[in-house]
Amino acid sequence: MPLHDDKMQFEYLSLEVMQCGLNFGLVLRKRNILRMCFDDFDFDKVATYNDKDVERIMHTDGMIKSERKIRAIISNAAAYLRIREEFGTFSDYLWAFTDNKTVLYKGHEKGLIPASNLLSEKISKDLKKRGFKYLGPVVTYSFLQACGIINDHDTACPRRKYLIEHYKTVVKQRSGEKGVQQY
Repeated sequence: MPLHDDKMQFEYLSLEVMQCGLNFGLVLRKRNILRMCFDDFDFDKVATYNDKDVERIMHTDGMIKSERKIRAIISNAAAYLRIREEFGTFSDYLWAFTDNKTVLYKGHEKGLIPASNLLSEKISKDLKKRGFKYLGPVVTYSFLQACGIINDHDTACPRRKYLIEHYKTVVKQRSGEKGVQQY
């Protein structure tokens, strides 16, 4: 569903960073540990973290032990703040890529879901230019799904119908899709 809350978007973004190369179910099972380690994903606090915080997080029981990902989340929090300074909210920045509409790609409702596409490549490139890490086109595509910017629900899903009836949507042709699988 469309998400416009900056705090939740930062949480989703951070979960996607931690998921990179892992099973997303594992990350979701560790979500409470991640929330504890990253001050409930308060990007203002996370942006101030230092080496001591990295060590604290690395030594937390049950935490995913990836120093590079932990440092990426901290770095991303600082980049997140810069985007908020420039655009007012991260949500305004992100939703501007689709003119504040949820994108429904033709064919996705039939289960033909890509790993990435031109939109995720464009946003990934812009995020990287702004200092974000671990946000390639595949991770960005998953993030866009989580935030409701891309809706890949199939036609039988009541959420798809609800979204179309209650939110601004646009139907687009599939473009630049990579890693398309039938679900």
